[in-house]
Amino acid sequence: MRLQEELLHKYDHPEVSLPAPDALQLSEKVIMFGTGVLLRGLPAHFIEIANRRGVFNGRIVMVKSTDGGDATPFIHQNGLFTHLIQGYRHGEKVEEAFVNASISRVLSARTEWESIKALARNQAISVIISNTTESGIVLVPEDSIHAEPPVSFPGKLLALLHERYVHFKGDPERGWVILPTELIPDNGRKLLEILRTLARLNGLDQAFIDWVESANPCCNTLVDRIVPGKPPKDRLRALEEKFGYTDDLMIMSEPYALWAIETSHPKVSATLTFAEVNPEIHIRPDISVQRELKLRLLNGTHTFVCGPAVLAGFQTVDAAMENPVFGTYVRQLMIEDIIPAFRHPDISPEDAEAYASSVIDRFRNPQIGHRWLSITVNYSRKLQMRNLPLIHPALDRQGMIPERMSFALAAYLRFMKVSIGPDNKWRGSIDGFEYEVQDEFSAFYADLWVSHRDMTTLVQNAFNNTDLWGADMGTAAAIIGSVTGQLESILELGTLQAIARLSAH
Repeated sequence: MRLQEELLHKYDHPEVSLPAPDALQLSEKVIMFGTGVLLRGLPAHFIEIANRRGVFNGRIVMVKSTDGGDATPFIHQNGLFTHLIQGYRHGEKVEEAFVNASISRVLSARTEWESIKALARNQAISVIISNTTESGIVLVPEDSIHAEPPVSFPGKLLALLHERYVHFKGDPERGWVILPTELIPDNGRKLLEILRTLARLNGLDQAFIDWVESANPCCNTLVDRIVPGKPPKDRLRALEEKFGYTDDLMIMSEPYALWAIETSHPKVSATLTFAEVNPEIHIRPDISVQRELKLRLLNGTHTFVCGPAVLAGFQTVDAAMENPVFGTYVRQLMIEDIIPAFRHPDISPEDAEAYASSVIDRFRNPQIGHRWLSITVNYSRKLQMRNLPLIHPALDRQGMIPERMSFALAAYLRFMKVSIGPDNKWRGSIDGFEYEVQDEFSAFYADLWVSHRDMTTLVQNAFNNTDLWGADMGTAAAIIGSVTGQLESILELGTLQAIARLSAH
């Protein structure tokens, strides 16, 4: 038996919470760019909770912008999926399972663009949410809003805004609340700047641009929840047998959740009524403290250590944290290296250490099974966005970067020793273990490792890539020497042994 609408009318299980069958009849109020597990595990979760309490009463249309992935399960399951929440909350063990009915349908931007444009003419649509990865909020100057569809996410959004503006004749009451959740600083402000620039490049009039800016609050946001996605196959089979149905969309997450939304615009609170019943949603004029702590200590640590973890043979985050050598490395990196690099005036060392302690507890959660390889997706851009702002202060302050940071960079370079496989995917290997690499700089590193046998030259040329690092870091002798030494140590001793030697210093 598959999870689908008819199940809501006859299914009964003490451990699975179901929505009311009429939840599938709620009107569509949200367009969500992206179909990833973070969107289903956080914004869709909050909307589902509100719908069950009769507050928001709206469903989500997901827009699939890429050719990757398969929307078929959403069709077969009427958008329904099981969400498992497992871990600890306030020291108490949590294990919950509920069926989420907040997604009405999934539309492909490539093949169903006219249906997506029709949503812009739907008066009930009031919220736009996106998670298109760090590389999604970018300006593509040649992007046209008349393309079917436009190339970039901002291009698609601008086309829908213009469609809505024309249809409702510039009515300021018909604007949207726009909530990008991409993990980049000031994501809302940056998206609005791109929309403004792209509108001018498309020759759109100033009245429309003014409407976009005044009637469509584009908020900086921060999301924080570990959502690894589908359970491992053996566990999924056990859960499906326990629950009595199959579910191709099942996801799992930790109990902790945060959605911080930065705005003073009165329209936002009035529109986002689902925030009223979800205390984890914070609508505030300033969210910089929450953003900096999360970006640097949770995501920044993840990005620094995902490469070393894969190379050391760990599959999941909790397994790595249980290893004394690796666990010590992570703790020291956070407390001794990352926290001193903070530049936020409102974050005290004590507050940062308290947050770091909570992050370590979350990393150790054995219920999540957060896989390191999933964290390495878009590894290079994540380093640029999350970690360079930590490396530069250390360089400015000491003229060098801490050894644990340079080790992380060396492990990143070793992780990116890749070649193209017979399936046309980039792959690396270590000690007989082969792993897939999903990174836009894979071809660059494949050529780099083939072309350079001398490690110093290899490291220098890697850091000469201004597209990756945003600046020529190959001239920084302190970086080149330190990273080269750490890379040679990894190649000579193996990753875990190199970490042990590093921690002993």
